[in-house]
Amino acid sequence: MAHVTLISHTPNPEQAVAAAAKLCYSPASISDIREGLTEEKTASFVEMLAEIGHESPIEHASFTFGIEGVSRSLLAQITRHRMASFSVQSQRYVKEAHFEYVVPPEIAADKEAAELFRAAMEEDQRTYEKLTAILKQKHEKAFLAEGQTPKAAARNAEKKAIEDARFVLPNACETKMVLTMNARSLMNFFRHRCCNRAQWEIRDVANQMLALVSEVAPHLFAKAGPSCVGGACPEGKMSCGKAKEVRQYYLDLKSR
Repeated sequence: MAHVTLISHTPNPEQAVAAAAKLCYSPASISDIREGLTEEKTASFVEMLAEIGHESPIEHASFTFGIEGVSRSLLAQITRHRMASFSVQSQRYVKEAHFEYVVPPEIAADKEAAELFRAAMEEDQRTYEKLTAILKQKHEKAFLAEGQTPKAAARNAEKKAIEDARFVLPNACETKMVLTMNARSLMNFFRHRCCNRAQWEIRDVANQMLALVSEVAPHLFAKAGPSCVGGACPEGKMSCGKAKEVRQYYLDLKSR
């Protein structure tokens, strides 16, 4: 299943945000905007920004995550968040020999469904390998005819073969990525993806990300989470109806 790590982040992220905010509201110069920003003053600035809804200063703090054990289905969802940078393991250059895959909990909990799912994954693997072998043989002959050495022809043929064979791989196929977002984009991400109505896999990833950033910037992310954490639920009749329980869950998550 999904595993998220915080690889790096802006040094003293809350102070960086507070310094940017201080410049907006005082005659301070660039050289002295950090002066007097004690831990208490920094927290006060960050909390003030949250209260008045001034979000642009929080863009100065960024966070980089390593995400693994997730499906290509999740990749299709998470890349919809455009204010982010992604580096994803490529199926074009990395051969999926004995690929790992993500099993949805509802399928894993049903014996018959789990067996059918596993059989489908095994069949996809066999088909992928057969396609790779057929295409590799074809491309290798062509490269040899062009005058490439046997070693180069074999290497280039496999690369070209898996480029097309990957089309048979399932959404369940595991992938991994490095993701960077600034704090403002993360707030938006958490509002959408921590919600009970979000799909289970991306919600799990979002919760892990929120727990990690809350450790290094607790004041900055104090009100982060689904919309109902800091206000009313915007889902209307589609609401899960569990705002009280959700607020308690995120209170506990941030205090771990």
